[in-house]
Amino acid sequence: MTTTGDGGFGPRLRALRLGAALSQEQLAHAAGVSVRALADMERGRTKGPQYRTVQALARALELDPDETRGLEADAAQGRPRSGRAPGTAAVGVLALPRDAHDFTARGHALTVITALADGAEPECPPVAVVTGTPGLGKTAFAVHAAHHLAPRFPDGQLYLDLRAMDPEPVRPGDALARLLTALGVAEGSLPRTVEDRAALFRSLTATRRLLLVLDNAADESRVRPLLPGTGACLTIVTSRNALVGLEAVHRVDLPLLRREEAVELLTRIIGTERVTREAQAARDLADRCGRLPLALRITGQRLAARPQETLTKLATLLDREERRLDLLQAGDLKVRAAFALSYRQLDPDSRLLLRRCALAAGPDVSPETAALLAGIPLRDARLRLEELCDRGLLQADPMAERYRFHDLLRLFATEQLEAEDDPADRDGALDRTARWMLARATTAALHFDAEQHGTPVGDPDPDSAPAGRERARAWLEAERDQWLAALDHARTTGRHRQIVDAAQAMHWFSDRTQHWQQWVDVFRHAADAAHALGSRSEEATHLNYLAWAQNLCAHNPSGALEAADAALVVARACDEPLQTGWALGYGAGALFRLGRRDKAVARLREAAACHRDNPATQARLAELTALNTLGEALRQDGDAGEALEHHLHVLEICRRHHPGLSPQLLAIYEATALRHLGNDHAALDHWQEAEAPLRQALTVFEKADFPTWTGLIQLELGRVLRHLDRPDEARPLLTAALHTLTTHHHPLQTEAATELDALGPTHR
Repeated sequence: MTTTGDGGFGPRLRALRLGAALSQEQLAHAAGVSVRALADMERGRTKGPQYRTVQALARALELDPDETRGLEADAAQGRPRSGRAPGTAAVGVLALPRDAHDFTARGHALTVITALADGAEPECPPVAVVTGTPGLGKTAFAVHAAHHLAPRFPDGQLYLDLRAMDPEPVRPGDALARLLTALGVAEGSLPRTVEDRAALFRSLTATRRLLLVLDNAADESRVRPLLPGTGACLTIVTSRNALVGLEAVHRVDLPLLRREEAVELLTRIIGTERVTREAQAARDLADRCGRLPLALRITGQRLAARPQETLTKLATLLDREERRLDLLQAGDLKVRAAFALSYRQLDPDSRLLLRRCALAAGPDVSPETAALLAGIPLRDARLRLEELCDRGLLQADPMAERYRFHDLLRLFATEQLEAEDDPADRDGALDRTARWMLARATTAALHFDAEQHGTPVGDPDPDSAPAGRERARAWLEAERDQWLAALDHARTTGRHRQIVDAAQAMHWFSDRTQHWQQWVDVFRHAADAAHALGSRSEEATHLNYLAWAQNLCAHNPSGALEAADAALVVARACDEPLQTGWALGYGAGALFRLGRRDKAVARLREAAACHRDNPATQARLAELTALNTLGEALRQDGDAGEALEHHLHVLEICRRHHPGLSPQLLAIYEATALRHLGNDHAALDHWQEAEAPLRQALTVFEKADFPTWTGLIQLELGRVLRHLDRPDEARPLLTAALHTLTTHHHPLQTEAATELDALGPTHR
């Protein structure tokens, strides 16, 4: 390639481009610079681009070594030395830190930053703000992005650490002085005030293509004066704080690495051979590090320094939570120290709140729980939780007002709790929270009690209590881990009456959430508590609830039979006919599931007779349950005809007048009988007769919000419609059944899938 370039870098570059038969757009794309930057070089506005930019252009033009040296010589002549023109960055002043050769992932974020650089408009120079949890790799990303984008900014790249974590971060005036000096302003010519320095900085950057990295910013007030006002500059700001008050900026989200990205980072640090040899251990290390880049970097550096150490050994050591933060340090890189920098920036009350949040049960915490644990007003807790999110120490749930720790931050908060909080204060916080939580859970559960009339009483804060079933259920589900922990706390502290009352209130709600295996623990604790209180009747009651939970929630018929037999002994000992009948029925259900059908049917007949002879109002419901279950057992044992008779009898009982029994509750029992009636007809191949009762039952259970029962009836009705050769009606029911039963971990989800497959593919 030949050139007739003469008169400086711009004319030479233009001649080389024309000689290569390239348009400005083609050369810009090949060299990784913007068209505007290339045009500025050719017109002489940019007389001396940086070395890396010249090399990128030379590669794109396919220059030979002599031509490359000539182009670089012209560029060097255009670069200011002593007495350089203000506005051009001095080489070596505020230079970018070294890029990490093993930088991994962040492709989406880099694409966002690149788009900002390419789409920069002179009237609104873009500002990218990168924030998040300590250890996410914000600085590493900003530096990597700056190196990647450097050819697009021929007037220079400046990096300035604003030292937010220092006792006294860099002041805006001092930061501007360093930036202006780097841009060629003599120290003696610096304006005196921050405002005047900011104005001069904006003036100098207005006609330049500069890339500015402002790392580790403390707050908005220390960033605003450092932002260019016009021109084609790009500014990347990193901060541990969200800087939510910073106007007209583009926020770049750095999530935790995905598991495969975390393993890739380890691979780049220690090599493919070691990771391939211990692939599962590498994945375990990614998980132990919480996929946090700093923790992964430290783990990789440690392994790189110890080439004989196995990944499995380190993964095993990191299994122990009490040692994890001790091990996550390599030289001056320490996860604990990174967290401590942010922790020390908090005021005492926010530190207390962060520590006490580590006491919360479950993966996240609500403002109410946080306020109780910290012993501060709810309004104050809400404000401080948001502050902790803005500082990257907690993560806000995108859908609900709940907050969670990163795994390693929870360990750090727990360490600080043990180091700073008096054990008596900590125990008091747990006790205060447990009492409040269990009282609210008890009251919320009473919304589902079929015998409850009016608004339940007993909530610790009636003004904020969830009103109505929908809100009560939402609260019980959201705070499940917390009130279950409160129940366990009551057990360990001997508050037996509170346990029994809570479990009794919960038993109707448990019918709607059969997929919760925790009901086994709830009713076991309640039975133990009733025994400790010496209340044999309540002990029998909760042993029966335990048998129910083992049968329907845990799908453990052996455990159910053990609980039912224990309930039967206690109920007979205290002459409790109602609980005696229930124990016989629950034991029969367990026996049937264990394949001992004859004994199951015999017990069910005995249970039905026991309830029939009991004049108590509650015995009517128990009798209905026993008869429904007896019919189901007979049907499954091949006697659908007798089953049909029992279920018709149940319908007749339900339609009688029963003073003292809730009509809504009787409607549920009637719907249960209708469901069985439909299945009896199906077992007799009376498919036409089966449809109507199943549809009636489905309507009742959907309206009453019993998801598990709804899913089962959808399955049964879908099967009936398939046999009636109505696949278009069967398919949506079976699809809904599969979704519901899978969601609630019901074993019949497999049967729903089989029925759906039997319909064959959809035809359009």
